Amino acid sequence: MQQLIMLVMIGAVFYFFMIRPQMKKQKDLKKFRENLAVGDKIVTIGGIHGKVLEVTDSTVLINSDGTKLRLEKSAISQNADDQLRS
Repeated sequence: MQQLIMLVMIGAVFYFFMIRPQMKKQKDLKKFRENLAVGDKIVTIGGIHGKVLEVTDSTVLINSDGTKLRLEKSAISQNADDQLRS
């Protein structure tokens, strides 16, 4: 019985310290990508910084140092303003 209780406690620790925070982070990132607007400064997963020029259902057009790039929304990792605050 003690082994079963310890196993359940270990599972609870894994859930609250590893799984739950990761799910929250993914949910916040999805919400961020859905709420992108023209003028937002973003950073891609490849490290490209740019300013949003146009937003469609699945893509975003950004301006990065005079170059226009069309990216999938899934390639956007964070808001550039958030990175500057860190």
